[in-house]
Amino acid sequence: MQLNYIANASQPSSSGLTIAVVDPSDGQTYDQIQRSNAADIDVAVGAARQCLEAVWRKLGGAERGRLLMRLSLKISERVDELAAIEQRDCGKPTKQARADAVALARYFEFYAGACDKLHGETIPYLDGYSVLTWREPHGVTGHIIPWNYPMQIFGRSVGGALAAGNVCVIKPAEDACLSLIRVAQLAAEVGFPAGAINIVTGYGHEVGDALARHPGIDHISFTGSPPVGTLIQQVAAVRHCPVTLELGGKSPQVVFADADLDAAIPAIISAIVQNAGQTCSAGSRLLVDQAIYEPLLERLGEAFEKLRVGPAAMDLDLGPLIRQSQQQRVWDFLSDAQVANIRMVAHGKVVDEAPESGFYQAPTLLRDVPPMHRLAQEEVFGPVLCAMSFRDEDHAVELANATHFGLVAGVWTADGARQFRMARRIRSGQVFINNYGAGGGVELPFGGVKSSGYGREKGLEALHGFTTLKTVAFKHG
Repeated sequence: MQLNYIANASQPSSSGLTIAVVDPSDGQTYDQIQRSNAADIDVAVGAARQCLEAVWRKLGGAERGRLLMRLSLKISERVDELAAIEQRDCGKPTKQARADAVALARYFEFYAGACDKLHGETIPYLDGYSVLTWREPHGVTGHIIPWNYPMQIFGRSVGGALAAGNVCVIKPAEDACLSLIRVAQLAAEVGFPAGAINIVTGYGHEVGDALARHPGIDHISFTGSPPVGTLIQQVAAVRHCPVTLELGGKSPQVVFADADLDAAIPAIISAIVQNAGQTCSAGSRLLVDQAIYEPLLERLGEAFEKLRVGPAAMDLDLGPLIRQSQQQRVWDFLSDAQVANIRMVAHGKVVDEAPESGFYQAPTLLRDVPPMHRLAQEEVFGPVLCAMSFRDEDHAVELANATHFGLVAGVWTADGARQFRMARRIRSGQVFINNYGAGGGVELPFGGVKSSGYGREKGLEALHGFTTLKTVAFKHG
């Protein structure tokens, strides 16, 4: 049984209740986590505040950086262990689970080097005055981490917050807690003071709500759905608590007739099948120049038919979805496609070795999806790619911007001027030209516009969100 990890110690929930941990590959329970409540959040926030005031606030940036670097090195030593935990907990193929653990180490490496480089400015002002600015941590930050990339999102969120001088209370998704509990234990092993990193598990409507409402939380970082993001904003607004929100996307891949299709096709496929399509930045809408629409779909269809889905340990193209309700959600979308007579081009195959009790979904390519159909407007959060054609550049921009999301976009064209025009005109937090995702890019600020949220994580820009700016004016005659 897994316990909460508060102030460098394993602690049971005050509720005495637990939640089953299910392996998505076979649908079987293999562990239990704590079903925590508001009392447990109160304990964690108290431990964090004590750490902040007694220890963490007194550490210089270089000292914090050394701690973060030691944790990065420890994670690097334990990549196989963490990947195995993540693989079983989330259903990730081995290569994806390992990539997530490596990325986690890289986040802490990056932010270790940033701890002593968060500078203020001096401002020219009136004669007899000297004015400067300081960047100060918020204090105790709350982090609500989703189930699709627990290690990576922990790294980008908690790593940035710690580097900026905050201490953290983390509520992982109830479907994916185990790797983060282990990371918190590793942090204690390398010398993080008690209370700097605190993990409290449980349901969102109980623990997540309590964390967002707690008066001792000075900033909230949330990654998840727009409806829950709205609730968190409303709760935080009551006490004027700042928030950073990453709320998903319906990201377009825009392919012009002059694109290098040999380069584009593997990236298009990877962007929708990675993590079984359970990715906020998944390239789930394929917008294709009508001049190459049919030949591109033919090539993609051939590639989709070769994709294989199976148990995480088989390390195939895709593993299972996270849970049965997510599998049903994908089925519901595909059922809607049938009702609307949306044609399927091709799909992959669930291998015979996959247990019937697992949560599997073959990757599916659909064509001629109406731009306003829910398949083109809502996150499926599964391996479903929706293709549609465009007439010209203006039409491509219109389609790319025709959802209430704006997280990521990809543009494939050899025309240099068009590359810049499209990057300017698409409303999105990130735009990738002749690539998609830039290999993850810990250094690249990440976040959305419109319903995809606001604020930025990753890169040095994240440190601004995890701090507040203070202006100090000296009058000296």
